[in-house]
Amino acid sequence: MDIDHLTIPVREYETGKRFYADLLEPLGFSILLDWPDRRRAYLGIHPNPSSVWIVESELAGAVDVSLAVADRGAVAAFHNAAIAAGGRSLNEPGIRPEHNNQYYAARIADFDGNSIEAVHRIAATDARAAA
Repeated sequence: MDIDHLTIPVREYETGKRFYADLLEPLGFSILLDWPDRRRAYLGIHPNPSSVWIVESELAGAVDVSLAVADRGAVAAFHNAAIAAGGRSLNEPGIRPEHNNQYYAARIADFDGNSIEAVHRIAATDARAAA
């Protein structure tokens, strides 16, 4: 089963839209549809359909999600973009031994308290080199 899209509720549409556009740009995402009168923006990797929906909502701060990325460089790019966009680092890029020695990730919090992680699952030999 594949997930079609993820909806991230934010308190303020414009702030959330800018933050997530900047955060996800290093992973190849861009705004595919901006719908200001409905207070929502849809991001994705062109030419695919949108897969991350930013929606102004009273439910802001309720999301905890991990995004699979291609490599450790993408984890670092995600973390750097989040910090540059004003996000708060919850975990810097690195191995997460509480999961396993193949779990290389970084986690950030957005302005509303939503928690977003970029994770790359690496081979055991790569994990030793990253440690």
